[in-house]
Amino acid sequence: MVLEASPTKCPWKICEEYHIHEDVGFALPNPLEELPHPFDAWISIAKNLTPLIENGELRAEVEKLPMLSIDDLQGHKSQRLAHLVLGYITMAYVWDRGDGDVRKVLPRNIAVPYCKLSEKLGLPPILVYADCVLANWKKKDPSGNMDILFSFPGGDCSKGFFLVSLLVEIAAASAIKVIPTIFNAIQHQEQDTLKTALSDITSYLKKALEVFQEIHGKYHVDPNLFFNVLRIYLSGWKGNPLLPEGLLYEGVWDTPKKFAGGSAAQSSIFQCFDVLLGIRQSTGEASAAAFLQEMRTYMPPAHQNFLHSLESGPSVREFVLSKSDTSLQAIYNECVKAMVSLRSYHLQIVTKYILIPAHKQSKKNQTSEEPSDLENKGTGGTDLMSFLKSVRGKTEEALL
Repeated sequence: MVLEASPTKCPWKICEEYHIHEDVGFALPNPLEELPHPFDAWISIAKNLTPLIENGELRAEVEKLPMLSIDDLQGHKSQRLAHLVLGYITMAYVWDRGDGDVRKVLPRNIAVPYCKLSEKLGLPPILVYADCVLANWKKKDPSGNMDILFSFPGGDCSKGFFLVSLLVEIAAASAIKVIPTIFNAIQHQEQDTLKTALSDITSYLKKALEVFQEIHGKYHVDPNLFFNVLRIYLSGWKGNPLLPEGLLYEGVWDTPKKFAGGSAAQSSIFQCFDVLLGIRQSTGEASAAAFLQEMRTYMPPAHQNFLHSLESGPSVREFVLSKSDTSLQAIYNECVKAMVSLRSYHLQIVTKYILIPAHKQSKKNQTSEEPSDLENKGTGGTDLMSFLKSVRGKTEEALL
């Protein structure tokens, strides 16, 4: 449990078992960049994805890889790096040039180690947010500049998109650290302490929004490159008409399996603060609520356990409602409004990076007046706008 109110009323704290770092939050601190021989063959392909794809050599190189046993991959960070690398290789193998020439079978030399490693880590065998954002970064220099470890085709698009997402995670890490203070304040009926802590969370969430806006600034991501290139490599094989039956993992399962692509819904941040503030997404549109629950299974198990532990903690919302304290209610509302602002901005991003380019594409192809279902879907396979509007709507309903 995050917080365990023992008979001695010991203070709540975030346990190490949840893999939450005080500086980078849910992100993996200082990820490894290299794997030992013979796994360096995987790294070599992942580092050279773009030229291999452009030269039409990627699939042949993947098929030549030897079958490796993951038994020699010791340590959480080595295993996370291997999962990231095999995720990149799998996406590149399936989608290749992104021109519709799709592979429906992942060869056993990749499928077998990938699925065994996924089982060990409690993650699905597809590139997830915990891979491409949380474990895909390094410090480039002592001044704090950062870079990603691996890129897809599309120039700096991968770097901008993944780093902005990571920096939002890091900005929110400060807010996560305040959670035990909030639970302790409720336990001891300390309203002033609670007010300060909620105000702190509001300011950290506002900081996260400022970082998010760097997608147009320092880490500029080109909307057309994102839509026409990067988005393809993040797409999964669940609810995707290009792979209607899913992907066959050769040597693992006899039938194809369906997995959703990487999605911001796989970030633990939003769900963490929904739970903390008593924002009940489960009462929203059925498909949106079900999708959010499903996306929890794409998070590292330690982070899933953290969310479960928050759900069993004291209710901030109920405590605020039980006190006739207008200033406490106003401070709580500011916190909820910060979540609404983040979600409103996410809607703007989706409009700019998916809906507008999809409409342009549709007009260019002159196939129909409206973009196709596939073009309007997120990489996780959802109908994006209705999902995000439902989630924002439920957040607004939490205002007192």
